[in-house]
Amino acid sequence: MNVTIKDVAKLANVAPSTVSRVIADSPRISEKTKKKVREAMKELGYHPNFIARSLANKSTQVIGLVMPSSADKVFQNPFFPEVIRGISKAAHEKKYALQMSIGEREDDIYDGVIEMLQGRRVDGVILLYSRMNDQITKYLQKNGFPFVVIGKPHKKTEQITHVDNDNYRAAREATEHLIELGHERIAFVGGNLNYMVTVDRLLGYEKALKDAGLPYRKEYIVHEEFLKEGGQEAMKELLSLEERPTALVVADDLMALGVLNTLDEMKLRVPEDISIVSFNNVLLSEFSCPPLTSVDINIFQLGYEAAKSLIQKVENPNEPIKRIIIPHTLIKRCSCGYFRK
Repeated sequence: MNVTIKDVAKLANVAPSTVSRVIADSPRISEKTKKKVREAMKELGYHPNFIARSLANKSTQVIGLVMPSSADKVFQNPFFPEVIRGISKAAHEKKYALQMSIGEREDDIYDGVIEMLQGRRVDGVILLYSRMNDQITKYLQKNGFPFVVIGKPHKKTEQITHVDNDNYRAAREATEHLIELGHERIAFVGGNLNYMVTVDRLLGYEKALKDAGLPYRKEYIVHEEFLKEGGQEAMKELLSLEERPTALVVADDLMALGVLNTLDEMKLRVPEDISIVSFNNVLLSEFSCPPLTSVDINIFQLGYEAAKSLIQKVENPNEPIKRIIIPHTLIKRCSCGYFRK
């Protein structure tokens, strides 16, 4: 025999409507009453029928996740599993499920988002990237659909709730660390310039050079994909220069791993021959050889705050636009050393 809300209400000595509000985690119900009702639910083995609830209140209790590119590339980078872990944590706390929009090409992902929205499969969307002139962002804004961006929106679309780091400041500090170690020939290895994270980190790097009175050298700026192979290609290009850099600011740990592989093949030592600072502080940065000095951007927290903000927007359409900045920390390990003439 199925346990009903009425059974729970009877055992907890409350009204059935109170049980419904506890299931919905209503702020109108006291913590004492919530605890009593939840204990009754546990004792009776009662599990809420979220499908029925969704039909009743016209909510899916599902968050859509939109990736920047095809799944086979995205999940090579440890950033994405970690940010999704943060999103999952916040979603689970509010009884929301996740649905991903995955495609081989940008157009496929765009079509998938339209299907999610028009099919009313999700209550809101999190974009796990911020890209210039993004057609998905424009579509979401045009249709007034709840969404949150992880990253800083393009200046033409600033009126968007977003969760980000101060990437400009983080890159400036990473570059200053190398300058303090005596390096003057410092290169920058970044991702696609269509992504705002690359733009901000490049600008921070440039600012540190300018403040230190160091020249900006165009040949020291290389852009590749945020993949191991991207780091390998970038390093080969930099090593082909007549005057090689003595230090690198690499915009992603996975790219930095590719850089390390190429340097090892060329019999160059880190940090004796070249120093490296990278970003994200994923697990592989700690266990690489040598362990990487990396900027910890608190990836889990980026995801957690993004999901929390989206759910607030879904449940309260009048929720104001927010700009949430997650703090960063430079984690110093063994990939940086003093410049030796």
